[in-house]
Amino acid sequence: MNREIELLAPGGDIDAIKAAIIAGANAIYCGLERFNARNRAENISFEELNCILYLAHKSDCKIFITLNILILESEIPSLFILLNKLSNTTIDGVIVQDLGMLYLLNCHFNTLKIHASTQLTTHNAGQIGFLKELKVERINLSRELNHYEVKKLSEYAHKNDMQSEVFVHGSHCISFSGQCYMSSVHGGNSGNRGRCSQPCRNQYKPSPLGNIYPLNLKDNSLYTDVKTLVEAGVDSFKIEGRIKKSPYVYAIVRAWKDQLKNYQQGEVNKDNRILYNAFNRDFSNSYFSGNLHKNMFIDNPRDHSAIYLSKARGGTNIENIEKAKAIIFNERKEYAQYVQDKVNRFNVEKIPVQIYISGALGKHLSLGITTNGKNFSLFSKTVLERRDSEPLNIDIFLKRFKIINESAFFIERIDLSDLEDGLFISFKELTSLKKKLWFVLHNKEYKEPVKLPGLNRGSPTVALPTLSVLISTPNDLDFYEQGSAMVYYQIPNGVQDSFYELKRIFLKYKDLIPYFPSILIEKNYLAALRFIDDIKPKLLVSNNTGIAFYAYKKGIKWIAGPQMNLVNSYSLINLRENFNCSGAYLSNELNNQQIKAIQKPTNFKLYFNLLNPCVLMTSRLCLFQQIKSCGKEQMDDNCLRQCENSARITNLKNTSFVIHKSKGNYTSIYNNCYYLNTEIYADVPCTFDGFCIDLRGIKTNTNFQIDNTKLITMFENYLAGDPNVAEKIKSAIYPTTQSSYVKGI
Repeated sequence: MNREIELLAPGGDIDAIKAAIIAGANAIYCGLERFNARNRAENISFEELNCILYLAHKSDCKIFITLNILILESEIPSLFILLNKLSNTTIDGVIVQDLGMLYLLNCHFNTLKIHASTQLTTHNAGQIGFLKELKVERINLSRELNHYEVKKLSEYAHKNDMQSEVFVHGSHCISFSGQCYMSSVHGGNSGNRGRCSQPCRNQYKPSPLGNIYPLNLKDNSLYTDVKTLVEAGVDSFKIEGRIKKSPYVYAIVRAWKDQLKNYQQGEVNKDNRILYNAFNRDFSNSYFSGNLHKNMFIDNPRDHSAIYLSKARGGTNIENIEKAKAIIFNERKEYAQYVQDKVNRFNVEKIPVQIYISGALGKHLSLGITTNGKNFSLFSKTVLERRDSEPLNIDIFLKRFKIINESAFFIERIDLSDLEDGLFISFKELTSLKKKLWFVLHNKEYKEPVKLPGLNRGSPTVALPTLSVLISTPNDLDFYEQGSAMVYYQIPNGVQDSFYELKRIFLKYKDLIPYFPSILIEKNYLAALRFIDDIKPKLLVSNNTGIAFYAYKKGIKWIAGPQMNLVNSYSLINLRENFNCSGAYLSNELNNQQIKAIQKPTNFKLYFNLLNPCVLMTSRLCLFQQIKSCGKEQMDDNCLRQCENSARITNLKNTSFVIHKSKGNYTSIYNNCYYLNTEIYADVPCTFDGFCIDLRGIKTNTNFQIDNTKLITMFENYLAGDPNVAEKIKSAIYPTTQSSYVKGI
């Protein structure tokens, strides 16, 4: 192996971070108390961060800070304060999801290196180009990709001077990351805000096949795929687990460190038994191998270690499992103490600094610094004066140098015994000395805080908003010819297989607007680009940043779709200024007050979904394999192309969910009833330029009492200001929900 591979470890608390360093991690990702996607982790304080940075860097280990959630408008000022503070640390990078935060980092904090979170769902080359435009240095590739796709995207990243990162071990999400709204809709705990309650791990009523955990996946482990990972060009091997404690982190990092050494020596360990000693749900490498098999699922979300051990000791009867549990408990208790003893030897206390100040009238002020066994001196540029006002004293020095206490160092002592009384030096000179001291301690220049600039609010919308209708089959095209509403036509995930049919439709209906999905994996992304080139649309809607990037490069007018997760003004400004976006749909996760806080940029249009079947997640897997059998053990190309299926699952609270698969699309889970919002137009007046209703016909518990043509007319009357039509719409479409509009994220 000629290039260096980074082993990237999770750090949920200080002990886990220390354990990762001791075990040999090259880098650690950890979260602060706010703005990170693992709220259930203990996380670390800013004061602890500086000590951790000093400790890690002494061990040649990098520290990346996770800021990987969507940022609400009300949180922008606090975020800006934090970014100011982080810019004066020695962190090695920040991991980001929110497009507004990417804008702020680019404009005001360009010394911070940016990594794209897995929540950005990066799975095609256009998305890499999009992120390159925003100065992202590393991308975390979607966990659903196979090794061929990973290799192609890693090569593309390297051509753009970017690095690729892949999760190699730990929990798997069944949904594409960043595209799961299940926890948000049911409980108000958004995965895009770090509060996922993991409803996919919940128990459900038995399926026809007898499974009670139909959405529960085995853990990911590419332990025996090291050679393939390296050959695919992956730069960083990332271990999942920021809610895991130090014994787990140490064990898994140590195992992976040893495996990388094995590879360097030409022998990969094919025996992964050591991984079963730590918590696991059994293991699978099926995404990476491209073998999307039903054995990726496991009908038990709890620790699999005892079952694995009991199988090795004669079988999984109750007696053997109980014996295995006892063995594992004792071994883990002993191992935890072994790791804790190692962890306790690592000191993360702040480093004391003693400052000895001397000077006389007409002489330069002198600072003698003692810290960490080293001594050095600093001198003022100007000489000391005598003044009656503001003579130098201990309080002035403590006030001017207090910023040192916000780093890995703290001022233990300031000695003025060699400084003459009644002397003065300017505030500017003290500030210069502070910066010199900072540079000597940190080998990095001190950056003065940046003030958050104000926003230029766009003009209120005075014209009546437009209505758009989303359809997905040729049979629905009568809307196009009969109505005045704009018509969006859903482009499937499998563009390649429906390329010629789509092209025929769009060449016939010239003003039909293509509506691109959030997931377009490489070959289908490339087919989508050919499709755009052939039909030359005047306007498109995209939920995928790769398509957005291509539209921007081609000069095509485009609107950002609701699954781009836009929740603050700066994300809108980012799209307008950097990608010539003409408008955007706000996220359906937002509540009334969160929407009101967003300021529409100038020369930009805002849109919102009034009616939709409320997609909760989209998966690359077949979600029917745990529910009803089609005779296939594993997925093939025909599954995406030909399968159309539906099923329901019901949790123990009697809440049901619709699993729906149409030809050419991945399987999605929908809420049991549609989202309908007839309040927002009046609640947030003069804001939205257009609204959309989704009439793709996804079957849920919601009943439609009138046909689509009449329904469109009712919505048009609603937007025209008819005071009575909202209640008529509610009577015609029921039951519905608007839980997100009440709870928000």
